[in-house]
Amino acid sequence: MAKSCGALFLLALVVFFMLQTMVASKKSPGKWDPKRYYGPGSVKRSQCPKECDRRCGDTQYHNACILFCNKCCRKCLCVPPGYYGNKQVCSCYNNWKTQQGGPKCP
Repeated sequence: MAKSCGALFLLALVVFFMLQTMVASKKSPGKWDPKRYYGPGSVKRSQCPKECDRRCGDTQYHNACILFCNKCCRKCLCVPPGYYGNKQVCSCYNNWKTQQGGPKCP
């Protein structure tokens, strides 16, 4: 009786770890998807100043960049990666235009 309970326990333990591994592999896809980390809703309002400091850290128009980046971040709740470009990962940030039709967000 003790041997069968021990074997059953070990079998249950092995099945549990196999299921846990399968679930973990489904949560983390093999391919890195930037929209998952930088898309709409990826930033909280309280994180906007830090993210905009990062985004505008390498521009000569720092004050204007910070002003518009924070405005866009508060509306879109996302800031694209890098110092320039990559706006396609955040559609709101990318599609918000000025009255003249130029890009609103840096």
